[in-house]
Amino acid sequence: MTRISLLALALSAALLAPAAHAAEAATAPAADVATAPAASAKAAQLQQLYADYWEGVLQLNPVQATFQGDHRYDDQLPDFGSAAFRKQAHDFTVRWLEKVEGLGSDGLSGQDLLSYEIFVREARNSLEGEKFPDWMMPVNQMSSIASYAVMLGSGSSAQPFKTVKDYDNWLARGNRLPTLFDTDIANMRAGIKAGVVQPRALMVKVIPQLDALIKDKPEDTLFWGPVKNLPADFSVADKQRLTAAYRAMIGEQLLPAYRKLRAFINDEYLPATRDSVGLDTLPDGQAWYAHRARNSTTTDMSPAQIHQLGLDEVERIHGQIRKLMVEAEFKGTLQEFFRFMQDDPRFSFKDEASLLAFYRGLEAKVNLRVREQFSLLPKAPFEIRPVEEFRAKSAAGGSYQSPSEDGSRPGVFYVNTYDLPTRKTWDAEDLFLHEAIPGHHFQLALQQELKGLPAFRRFGGETAYIEGWGLYAESLGKSLGVYESPYDHFGYLQNELWRAIRLVTDTGLHSKGWTREQVIKYMLDNSAESETQATAEAERYIAWPGQALAYKIGELRIQQVRAKAEKELGDKFDIREFHAEVLNANPQPPEALPATDPSGRGLRRSYTEPTAIPLPRPPEGAASSRECDPARAFPSDACWKARGWKPLPPGRRPSLRIQTPCAVGAS
Repeated sequence: MTRISLLALALSAALLAPAAHAAEAATAPAADVATAPAASAKAAQLQQLYADYWEGVLQLNPVQATFQGDHRYDDQLPDFGSAAFRKQAHDFTVRWLEKVEGLGSDGLSGQDLLSYEIFVREARNSLEGEKFPDWMMPVNQMSSIASYAVMLGSGSSAQPFKTVKDYDNWLARGNRLPTLFDTDIANMRAGIKAGVVQPRALMVKVIPQLDALIKDKPEDTLFWGPVKNLPADFSVADKQRLTAAYRAMIGEQLLPAYRKLRAFINDEYLPATRDSVGLDTLPDGQAWYAHRARNSTTTDMSPAQIHQLGLDEVERIHGQIRKLMVEAEFKGTLQEFFRFMQDDPRFSFKDEASLLAFYRGLEAKVNLRVREQFSLLPKAPFEIRPVEEFRAKSAAGGSYQSPSEDGSRPGVFYVNTYDLPTRKTWDAEDLFLHEAIPGHHFQLALQQELKGLPAFRRFGGETAYIEGWGLYAESLGKSLGVYESPYDHFGYLQNELWRAIRLVTDTGLHSKGWTREQVIKYMLDNSAESETQATAEAERYIAWPGQALAYKIGELRIQQVRAKAEKELGDKFDIREFHAEVLNANPQPPEALPATDPSGRGLRRSYTEPTAIPLPRPPEGAASSRECDPARAFPSDACWKARGWKPLPPGRRPSLRIQTPCAVGAS
């Protein structure tokens, strides 16, 4: 929970629904009224604890503050990978967990109870995860301090470069970077000794990434960007001083540090990397992967159960694509249709400009219809930008970066224009809906605009909720005026299929001994993805075990909740208010989605139960007679029935439980 990297945390909307509180108050039993003053006092105490806790988080991790738009600590950069910092983060989490649990949850209800349970669960999950040595593998092709630093220091991300003080702040941070690089090298050496090293297939991709950043002259680096754009109102003396200081920092500190890291990886680390790719091949790897999967998907389903769910979903979606082939009057096999969609030139963009223009036109098109589906819209500005060249080769097709709370930085949809022939027109609409509107931009920008929840919720995130919503947002295409042709609709089905394939391939890699090549072949045989995209995705799953599992499982739960609401409410079901309630539920596990009728009728039970979330599994041997005990592999039939859920086949019953992800990454 406090182990935060230089990459901005995955942010999620955390919204209070006033109607929900009104409905709860109107239906509260008399006994609750008697305890209300005590409960209110406890809630107020907890709110103060949460506020003090978050202030401590920002001091412990000043880069999080920068991304949040709090610029008090823009000159500070802790040594995140050091043993001293890890101990500090551990002690911090333990201290605040003890304070919050010391007050307890008796008498709390609604959002107050939910905040308590989320805090306790995330703190326990963070402490549980400390037994796995992620710190020994700090660098891969998807994430490293080396890549995050250049995003910050180039002036294209959260680090501000508007005032002289801003420029001096980055000088202070930038001059600290060599220490962090040295710590990464020391940690990787410790990993070599312990047998905890990255797969060779990933690290060979890091070398060209570093080569792209290392230049002979400071003026040729991305770090020189702020100097090129020195504000005109700076004095001549300040411009001269800052130019000289940046030249010295880049030439004498940063470039030597990048060269040192590259030499270490190439000469010492690469020879020690492993041929295997699965997390389960590392010491205690099976438990490590189970922890990752549990936190990412929010379930206690085993990797084998998740794998089977993926196979079932792949088969179901293949059936839907076959129906679409009939609609498109395509004659041939499923695999031939995949190749047609990949190879036919009508589905390609002619250049980067046409790709970006398509997305900007799509933004305007979706905005014409979005109010038909949503009553809750963010105020934060939104931009579409191409992925930076230095990371484009390893980046996914699109990703989203949240806006700052203060409005100084917009939400950004990053579009990858690398290997342009693989970027298809039929793939663009659903990607936009997922990453931008109404997907992550609606979720993650809205959280900045509600002040009623504790900051740890407003700036936290639940992977299955965030990515489940993104995938659910793709399903709204026809209602938003897109997917007008069978081919565009195929794009949606193809990407839903892709998320189902992730359940198969991620578990295959990390629990069944699948190779990188085996995963790529499975993707190519069962979808219309290009080899470029399949390769990048396979290597992403290797780098981030478990993360890709969240999408499909979270989306399935949201679809369940909607189907249940439509059935129970009938003509009174309002899609705009349903979406508002789902967004209001953030961040929490999809199982706990609260829902009320904003008219005041109070329909929380009609959408889903319970409003409280399951806490992490209790210590081994702990007994409980509750049918819905979170220690169970998945809820019993009695629990499933009591909650009003339609039973699923064995192995497909998610008992949702989520950990904050490291980032909103690619879709």
